[in-house]
Amino acid sequence: MIFRKRRESLEIIIGPASSVTGSLSTPGVARIHGKVEGTLTADWLIVGETGYVKGDALTRGTMVAGRMEGTIRANERVEIGPHGIVEGNIYTTKLRISEGACFDGHSHMRRMGESDSREVLPFQKGGKPSLGTTAASDGFDEP
Repeated sequence: MIFRKRRESLEIIIGPASSVTGSLSTPGVARIHGKVEGTLTADWLIVGETGYVKGDALTRGTMVAGRMEGTIRANERVEIGPHGIVEGNIYTTKLRISEGACFDGHSHMRRMGESDSREVLPFQKGGKPSLGTTAASDGFDEP
């Protein structure tokens, strides 16, 4: 077929002079160059250099070149660019932080296909966790 219908990606664009308060959801890409306060759900979230997001994001992938405050949950990857600032926790399988970026929070990494379940480690007598290793082999000095 010579003329194929191009599959269109749904996109939300918040310009530099715009601000939104509330929840945003799109099956496509959300590009934020202005200010958003609230929850974002998108296939991909891109926070531009002039963008500011205060709230949580649930995405397949997130790229931050501006500022984001809140929890990022990305199924595939999170990237923080050279001028990007992220304050909050990140849950993802791949994390890339460029030189010059700022990340203040905790990262929770898991392998592709791994569930987000947490295992509680049993404690032995003396209050030390049972990790199946000896104190000499765990790489930490005893107090």
